[in-house]
Amino acid sequence: MSSRAFAPTPRARAWTSGRERARGRRAIARARDERVERVERVDALLSRLGYCTRSTARAFASRHEIVVDGTRVRGVDAKARASSVRVDGEALDHPDGVLVAMHKPRGTVCSHDEREGANVYELLPERWRRRKPSIETIGRLDKDTSGLLLLTDDGALNHALTSPKKDVGKWYRVRTDGPIPRACVEVFASGELTLSGEEKSCKPAMCEITGEREARLRLTEGKFHQVKRMFAFFDGLTVVELHRESFGGLKLEDVAPNPGDFVVLPTDYDFTVGEA
Repeated sequence: MSSRAFAPTPRARAWTSGRERARGRRAIARARDERVERVERVDALLSRLGYCTRSTARAFASRHEIVVDGTRVRGVDAKARASSVRVDGEALDHPDGVLVAMHKPRGTVCSHDEREGANVYELLPERWRRRKPSIETIGRLDKDTSGLLLLTDDGALNHALTSPKKDVGKWYRVRTDGPIPRACVEVFASGELTLSGEEKSCKPAMCEITGEREARLRLTEGKFHQVKRMFAFFDGLTVVELHRESFGGLKLEDVAPNPGDFVVLPTDYDFTVGEA
């Protein structure tokens, strides 16, 4: 039977009060917000989460104890919800998606291409690197940039957090090869700085000069090499060190203080809470 939206009869409408209709709308909204856990074949589930491939699922099952709803299964064609599956007594790794906050070390790239050198994905557990869809960085940090980097396998979440409409602030610590002029503060805050090759000007950015050649900069967007190009506007200043300190209210020092450290965040983490 095909599904379609329920339309009350005229009489039903007459019997439904405004308060009842409001309660109904709230119930529908709650139902839409609830994540319905899907049922899928065990081999497809294990493959999606990187435990094995579809073709090696049977061999994997012969070497490991797979339990569904408390009962050990020998085959991998059974259907189950991820929350009901255990492998060697352990729950499955983040079956509903993963959001990672990482301290990106300087010298690593945000690319899966091994030809580009050491990459940030190598810092994750090997099994996570086989997940489908794959874990991707939320935006990018250059090879010579360090600091807070977010990664997820949720495409919708990735898009939401990189959208300019989100207006989530990111703080960077900057060091340059020459003295930073005081004019940076006013120019960056004006929202009228247009970078070479760009049609739109940069959004207003907050700049705090903390030393002769050091500053902190807050951006709410992520143009290509934006920080470096903004400082280069002033007599060709070169950024020699760039470090991202925070993403919204999430501060790197609170979650991953050492290069290479990472933590898993709730996928519904609110980055606007505690934002400076």
